[in-house]
Amino acid sequence: MSEGHKLNRSQRLVHMTRILVERPGEAIPLSYFMERFDAAKSTISEDLALIKETLEAEGSGLVRTQAGAIGGVQYWPFPSSNEVQETLAELCRLLRDPGRILPGGFVYMTDIITHPMWSARIGSMLAARFHAAQPDAILTVETKGIPLALMVARALGVPMVVARREGRVTEGPSFSIHYISGSTRRINTMTVGSRALQRESRVLIVDDFMKAGATARAMVDLVTELGATVAGVGIFVTTAEPQKKQVEEYTTLLTLLDVDEEERVVKIQPAQ
Repeated sequence: MSEGHKLNRSQRLVHMTRILVERPGEAIPLSYFMERFDAAKSTISEDLALIKETLEAEGSGLVRTQAGAIGGVQYWPFPSSNEVQETLAELCRLLRDPGRILPGGFVYMTDIITHPMWSARIGSMLAARFHAAQPDAILTVETKGIPLALMVARALGVPMVVARREGRVTEGPSFSIHYISGSTRRINTMTVGSRALQRESRVLIVDDFMKAGATARAMVDLVTELGATVAGVGIFVTTAEPQKKQVEEYTTLLTLLDVDEEERVVKIQPAQ
């Protein structure tokens, strides 16, 4: 804060809330706020209690405070159940647009995935589903899964790792696996830097779309081969068919039931 200018409580609450929102998942010690706002520990604790009460009452996220000599606070921008329902309903409305139907029965989603507002909302919903799993990192495969995975990582306050189709010298030593694509039946390669994922870390896998699950299965195998643990698999849109996927356990936000190219109809709904 500017020298010689001490904020009143209302101003301090606004600034403290902004700090929490800009640093999701990060454990911020009380001493940081005490020094920044030149306030006593008891004052900061009371302020945080009010912020916590307000944000959680409004369904604007989860706030966790830690008592003790060190003390601290963490904030996660998780949506309320009503907000989730409204967002999923709006996404379904957008994706049902006949103009999104592509040859082969695919649905165009790139504009939604790459839009900051939508990717942030989708990311926060997936992050809320896996918060209890306590992942240490988020893994996705290039390229369309990156915006969503980045927003999940931001909401949880953990790093994102990208598995690439081919190795790059800038990644350093890397580990690769080969897998057969479920749609094209081609042999693909997936590579991740050996330094990107730590052994025994908990890894959340995130992707934008899943049909048979070959790509998700490859990421699961990649995590396992690197000596890490899969904390979960989160998908934005999953097709209803085939019912049996190559990954047994996963969470999806939307289920694509059918795409009728002749009638120009997209049947999609929030996952059950």
